[in-house]
Amino acid sequence: MKRLALPGMPLLVCLLAISPGDGNEFTNPILSGFYPDPSICRVNDDFYIVNSSFAYFPGIPVFHSIDLVHWSLIAHVLDRPEQLNLDSLGVSRGIFAPAIRYHGGLFYVTCTLVDRGGNFVVTSEKAEGPWSDPVWLPGINGIDPSLFFDNDGKAYLIYNSVAPGDRPLYDGHRTIRMRAFDPLHLRPTGDERILVDGGTDIGKKPVWIEGPHIFRKDDFYYLIAAEGGTGDQHSEVVFRSRDVGGPYVSCEKNPILTQRNLDPQREHPVTSTGHADLVETESGAWWAVFLGCRPYPPYEKGYYNTGRETFLAPVRWQEGWPVINPDHATVQYTYPLPVQSSRPAAESGYSGNFHFSDEFGGSTLGRDWMFLRTPREKWYSLTGRPGYLAMHVRPERCSQPVNPSFVGWRQPHARGHASVSLDFLPATDREKAGLLIFQNEHHFYFLCKSVHEGVPAIQLYRSVTRPDAGHDMDLMCSQNLERDTPPGPVLLKVEARGDTYAFFFGSTPNEWQLLRENVPAEFLSTKVAGGFVGCVYALYATSLGTESASTAYFDWFRYAGDDEVYR
Repeated sequence: MKRLALPGMPLLVCLLAISPGDGNEFTNPILSGFYPDPSICRVNDDFYIVNSSFAYFPGIPVFHSIDLVHWSLIAHVLDRPEQLNLDSLGVSRGIFAPAIRYHGGLFYVTCTLVDRGGNFVVTSEKAEGPWSDPVWLPGINGIDPSLFFDNDGKAYLIYNSVAPGDRPLYDGHRTIRMRAFDPLHLRPTGDERILVDGGTDIGKKPVWIEGPHIFRKDDFYYLIAAEGGTGDQHSEVVFRSRDVGGPYVSCEKNPILTQRNLDPQREHPVTSTGHADLVETESGAWWAVFLGCRPYPPYEKGYYNTGRETFLAPVRWQEGWPVINPDHATVQYTYPLPVQSSRPAAESGYSGNFHFSDEFGGSTLGRDWMFLRTPREKWYSLTGRPGYLAMHVRPERCSQPVNPSFVGWRQPHARGHASVSLDFLPATDREKAGLLIFQNEHHFYFLCKSVHEGVPAIQLYRSVTRPDAGHDMDLMCSQNLERDTPPGPVLLKVEARGDTYAFFFGSTPNEWQLLRENVPAEFLSTKVAGGFVGCVYALYATSLGTESASTAYFDWFRYAGDDEVYR
């Protein structure tokens, strides 16, 4: 175990899990928890990945690696409130499908802010930032913009858009379009071209062609894109042309990546694969990053709570076409290491059954933490009571489209447990603080300390799916604390057990009292809750719409993964 104390960051403890490989293999997913829509670029022998972040702030995480396996979260592209307005947006709205490219000494990230602003581009000389304010891209009627820089110095913007004439032939009929791009003034120029209409074969009514990227190899331009929607019919397809502007021909062996035809009851399935991006290493090998999902048993039901995650697989060029995962029908949990680097790799806390701990010992929150929507006021502190994360108990609720007192961390495993130490004296029964397992505004469980009939109590709530008159959650159970309970922090734990959750409390580490078990996990699954995000463990405090002068103090947060496939 190695303690990491980074400048300006709290003391972290991060333990990389033992991989089921033999030291010459890596473990998938390379980014566990909801890190969807990956885009990747290489600069010399450094690799960078960005992901969608939806209505969470800061927006667009930036990961760095020297070997495609061990990743460090080095920045967020949108880390200033003036860069990213997420006010009132639903959890699964906001930031969709960023794409990262590097050209002429400058990083470019193109992206879509759904429901507010549309498409934009930001730039930075360093992936660590600072990144510019967004430059909006007028006239781009669609989502998922991506840049391509050709060998002749010309640049192009490729994106998903509406059907020709905005007259879809069927539900899900979309196009891939392109415009020239001026990288000096950061604006699209020239006429718009349709590169792909509908998808691989419009006669078969393919749906939701999106997430496009263009590459140049040998004598061809290759356009890859996701097709089939983000569920279990998801896939990645490829087209090619001798001219960047087309016409593009679909590969006869499309899709080049999918899991939709496999037995849904197979052991430890990876599903919904697609939305890929390709990268070539310095040695000339090609690899793909793409999103995938890991359902828990019973596998055929397709329930998963960890969201869409980032996977890595090899690419082989066959008869002039790329094939992702060429030697297997199923996406593998291990592959041979892709890059042998002479530089020491970072310790990664994103793959396998890793452990994570934050003792809140610094002056700023670590980069893995995130807020729900853009914070407009400083309602938390790490310096007022050193060694604690202090959170004001505010009227805002996580069921509302606001920025509540909520600090979240992605659930990375179907099996694992998260725990906190909480020092909190609620003044009324409306004041509550504790540990939230949150999927969206209407799908969450809340394990908290509060007051019941004048006595301190540990309570478990479940959200209601149709809140009215301020009623947004129902009490599942409550356990009064003994009046002679020693003063001091209470410990709270949420344990994920695949298709259920269990909730515990205590006053001493490793001496837990069960509050409730066999709580259905499917309520928080993407299939039931909808949307595009995964679950988040969150430190949360609320006074349920009333004013409060109370403060909740979190001493530490700890997590350990226990997925069977990595044991």
